[in-house]
Amino acid sequence: MRKRKPIFAVENLQVERDAVILHNVNWRVERGQHWVILGANGSGKTSLLSALTGYLMPSSGEIRIGAARFGAADWREVRRSVGLVSSSLGQQIAPEQTARDVVLSGREAQINFWGGVSMAEEKRAARVLSQVRARHLTGRPWRYLSQGERQRVLIGRALMARPRLLFLDEPAAGLDPVAREDFLRFLGVLATSAQAPTLVLVTHHVEEIVPLFTHVLLLHDGKTLAAGPKQRVLTSAHLTATFGAPVSVRRSASRYRLEFGRHPASFAR
Repeated sequence: MRKRKPIFAVENLQVERDAVILHNVNWRVERGQHWVILGANGSGKTSLLSALTGYLMPSSGEIRIGAARFGAADWREVRRSVGLVSSSLGQQIAPEQTARDVVLSGREAQINFWGGVSMAEEKRAARVLSQVRARHLTGRPWRYLSQGERQRVLIGRALMARPRLLFLDEPAAGLDPVAREDFLRFLGVLATSAQAPTLVLVTHHVEEIVPLFTHVLLLHDGKTLAAGPKQRVLTSAHLTATFGAPVSVRRSASRYRLEFGRHPASFAR
C-alpha cells in the first residue's frame, strides 16, 4: 500500500549544543491526524518544538512542511505555515496591546502590532476572534485578560496566518481544573471547524489527551520512544519508560489517567 504524502515530516533530526539534546528523531504527520507530543520534564519536548517552529537550528537531519524544507525556505514563510501558542510568546506581548492587536500581529507571525490595517484584515481579525470565542475581548488590553482568555487569543493570533499546523505548548498550564476542561472542549470544537489546522499538543499530562487527538509521540531523553495511533502508544509499559517510574494507564470515557506505584508485571497493556 502506497504511503500518503505527509504534510509534515522529520527525518533523523539531531540537535547538539554542549551535549546531544535530540537524537535522530523521526516523525511524520498526515492529513486528518492531530498529535500529542508527550514526555517528562527534560525529555526534549521544548527543544523539539523550538526546532520544528524554526527557533533552533538542527545539527543534522531534515524538517519538511509540504514541499518546503526548513533551511532552504524563507523562515518567515515557514513560521506562517507553522503556528505556535506558547507562554513564552505571551510574556513578550506589551500589556497595552488589545486582543484585536494581538490577533492582527499574527498576520506576519510578529510579536505586538503597531500601525494600520486594511478593512479586509480587520474583518478577518473579527472573524478569527469569533472563531476562538473571544469577540467580546476585542478591545480589552492584554494585562486584563485571564490565562484562559490569553490562550484563546494566542490561538487566534496563530490562525491569522492560516497555518497548516498549530503547535500548542502546554496551553493548559496555569489553568484551574474547570478552566482546563473548558479549554480542552474548545480545542475539540476548533479541530472540527472549517479549514482548521492540524493540532499538535505538547504536554506531560495524559489527562489532557482528549478524543480529538488521534496520535501520540513519546519522548524520553531526547529520543523517540514510540509514535503512532494513541490506542497503540498509550500503554503502561510505554509510559513507564517515558516517565522513568512505574505507572499504570487507565482509560475511561475516551480519556486517560495514570495510576502510580503499580508493579510493572501487573500493567495492563
